[in-house]
Amino acid sequence: MKKRLLPLFMIVGLTALLTGCMEIDQPITTESEGIWNSYFVYPLSWLITTIAQWSGDNYGLGIVLVTLIIRFALLPLMIKQTKNTKKMQEIQPEMLKLKEKYSSKDAQTQQKLQQETMAMFQKNGVNPLAGCFPLLIQMPILIAFYHAIVRTTEIANHNFLWFDLGERDPFFILPLVAGVTTYLQQKIMMAGNPAGMNPQMQMMLYLMPVMIVVFAITFPSALSLYWVVGNIFMIVQTLIINGTGSKKVDQSVQ
Repeated sequence: MKKRLLPLFMIVGLTALLTGCMEIDQPITTESEGIWNSYFVYPLSWLITTIAQWSGDNYGLGIVLVTLIIRFALLPLMIKQTKNTKKMQEIQPEMLKLKEKYSSKDAQTQQKLQQETMAMFQKNGVNPLAGCFPLLIQMPILIAFYHAIVRTTEIANHNFLWFDLGERDPFFILPLVAGVTTYLQQKIMMAGNPAGMNPQMQMMLYLMPVMIVVFAITFPSALSLYWVVGNIFMIVQTLIINGTGSKKVDQSVQ
C-alpha cells in the first residue's frame, strides 16, 4: 500500500517545496548565487526568455517549446521506463505463481519469496524501482520551472491565450485539462497491465488527477501549461511506443 502511494507522497512533498523555500521572493538574474540558482533556475529562465524573444515576446510559446525540449531530453529515460513496465506486465503470471507457492505469511517463507522474486527480476532484466526514477528527476525540474516563472518578471507579467502566466487561471480551464490529461496518461500506461486491476493502482488513477487539479488551481498558470504540454507529450509517446511494441509482437507471432 505504501509503495503504491509513493508518487502521491512525492507530490505532497513537492508542494511543500514549491510553496515556501529557496529565495522565492528574489528575482532570478545573472547575479543570483548558489548552485540551485546558477544551474537550475537561471538556465530555465534564460532559455524561456530567449525562445520567447525569438517568437515575438510570446512567453507562453516559450514555455511550450522549453517543455518539449525537456521532454525530448528525458525521452531515453521514459522509453526505458515504458519498456520496463511492459516487461513487468509480461512476468505478472510468473509472479502470481510465486505468490501462490509462497502464500504462507511466516518470515522465512516471505524471505524466500523476496529472493525468488528478485531473481526473476534479474533474469528478465526488470528493475522494480525504474518507475520512480522519471518522477524523481522531474521533481527538481518542476520546482526550477516554478521558480523561473515567478522570479522572472518578463514571464510573470505576460499573458498567453486567455490567462496570465504568473497568475492562476481565472476560468480553471487549464487545471481541469491538466487533471484530464494526467488521468489519460495513467490510463494509457496501465492499459493491458494486470496490476492495473489492483485496488491501490485504481485509487492512484483517480487520486493523482485530483491532486494535480488542486495544485494547478493554486499555482501560476505557466506551471499548469508545463503540466498539460508534458502530459500530452507523454500520452503520444506511450501510444507510439506501445504501438511499435505491438507490431513487433505480431510480426514475431506470424
